[in-house]
Amino acid sequence: MGAPPGQSPGEKSGRCPDAPHGSGLTRFNSLSPEAAEAVLLHCCGSRRWAQRVAAHRPYPDPGVLLAAADEASYDLSQADLSEALASEFPVELDHGASYAALLALDAAHAEYERKFGHAFVVCLDGHPPEEQADQLLAAIRRRMELEADEERSISADELRRLAQVRLADLTHWLTSPDGVSAADSGLFAPVG
Repeated sequence: MGAPPGQSPGEKSGRCPDAPHGSGLTRFNSLSPEAAEAVLLHCCGSRRWAQRVAAHRPYPDPGVLLAAADEASYDLSQADLSEALASEFPVELDHGASYAALLALDAAHAEYERKFGHAFVVCLDGHPPEEQADQLLAAIRRRMELEADEERSISADELRRLAQVRLADLTHWLTSPDGVSAADSGLFAPVG
């Protein structure tokens, strides 16, 4: 879901999954069940997914956390997937995208939501910021041609990929000296 404080919602961090001594993962493991579920809901909007990932703590290393998140993603029911998709918002681009590109993206997002009934989700991790507008517009146009069932399957996979990036960002953010409190969990906002 969202970006840690100081990072714009559409911006991806360096994907450092944890600090050298695992302090972010240690803090995540020590959160109360409610706080863990709250921050996990900002990685994937399915309550069942968040509960499942939180319930399997403590995680010995970031790789095990990411594997557990993947497993929970593959087990989402249609209702869980609908809940997760309902919590997503279109990707926000603020990396110098042209006004024309932003207008085209707004129109494409609106058409996509009209056709499929949820926000377009795509993981842009690994694409340089200056290419993201073009990548996003091309992906929306390509996926608009799909049938609803095929698009739903692709959306589920993109949500799984997004959850991976967001979990890595979360454990990295938790390495800050202040960690995360229940109030801080509201600092995460969903992005596509």
